[in-house]
Amino acid sequence: MRRGSPPRRGFSSGLLLALAAFVTGCGGGAAHITSSATSPPPPGNNVQPIVVGAGPANNYANGVFTSLTVCVPSSSTCETIDGILVDTGSYGLRLLSSAGGGALTVGLPQQKGPSGNPVGECAAFVSGYTWGPVATADISIAGEKASDIPVQVIDPTFAKVPSACANTGVPEDDSLQTLGANGILGVGPYISDCGRACEQNASNNPGLYYECSSASCQVISQSSARQVQNPVASFATDNNGVVVELPALTDAVSTLAGSLIFGIGTQSNNGLGATTLFPLDSSGEFSTSYKGQSYPAFVDSGSNGIFFLDVAASGLTVCSDNSGFYCPVSQANFTAQTSSGGATETVNFSVASADELFSTSGNFVFPTLAGPNPGTFDWGLPFFFGRQIFTAIESRSTPKGSGPFWAY
Repeated sequence: MRRGSPPRRGFSSGLLLALAAFVTGCGGGAAHITSSATSPPPPGNNVQPIVVGAGPANNYANGVFTSLTVCVPSSSTCETIDGILVDTGSYGLRLLSSAGGGALTVGLPQQKGPSGNPVGECAAFVSGYTWGPVATADISIAGEKASDIPVQVIDPTFAKVPSACANTGVPEDDSLQTLGANGILGVGPYISDCGRACEQNASNNPGLYYECSSASCQVISQSSARQVQNPVASFATDNNGVVVELPALTDAVSTLAGSLIFGIGTQSNNGLGATTLFPLDSSGEFSTSYKGQSYPAFVDSGSNGIFFLDVAASGLTVCSDNSGFYCPVSQANFTAQTSSGGATETVNFSVASADELFSTSGNFVFPTLAGPNPGTFDWGLPFFFGRQIFTAIESRSTPKGSGPFWAY
């Protein structure tokens, strides 16, 4: 299965950025020797350790997780939560409440709508949606802090799910087993999770935000400042983007350790160096060329595989028991070119049978995991192995220009 975050750029974009995918029942099969890999973290108060592995529900393939501290604003009522999925393809922090089996137990103040009732959000993804109230919190990660920002609390006991949200055609991800994480840290290239679209009224509004009374929930317009926010954009410093750094990997392992570095060109450990910049177009994408044809593409640590093209274009077969992944008879090797703003880079990658990968006992990190995504390239987590991937936030300056862009 694979999830993807909601359309983000309002009128100008129909982009569906892929978030995480998780796999249940990865264990079993023949005995297999497992190992872990690690990359020494660079020094600095802007560096947060991350780990690719099975996650808190022990059911994730290629999920990259970290921890953070959540506090009631301007108070000492806090708790540190681990098992938070790091996602460069979405925007804002979503925390699974204890009612769903998550780790959040601190009672955060809920945001109120125009009539004084709680505000809820429906964040619809490719294979699931999250529902719950919008609250405010202070968030601390490494040596950074975002104060009094809107977050979503994923809570199955919140108001009845609106029909427009429940009828998206995907299930509700409101438990630890279905979400596979204690929360999602969206650190993508935008500040708020919906932008101008959710500021509109009536039919122009995509319906992410609701005001909920005891009787029902109604769609409301929500200013960008009150929408769920990318915490990095609210840091006092190092607030123009992030760097995800993971070591190179050729074979499946049990865990893989790396670093999430805050800021771009703000300290000695996050300089762009000789990286190539790929500016995002109005849809929040860049291009990938394969066999002479150009496709829209994006880079996303929250996608657990490289999801690209379809059976006809890729020449691969899908798994008989899960059409969301490719299962070639033998490992297949590919070459594509990513491009934007005159810059081009060649990307070599390989695809192995997902069925074979998942049948190995104890491994949850797979550099050759991939699946179909018709007409699009989703450069998911395997693309990050062995690279420094920079994600620059919209309108924020860096030594090589303002975001939004990706660089590697």
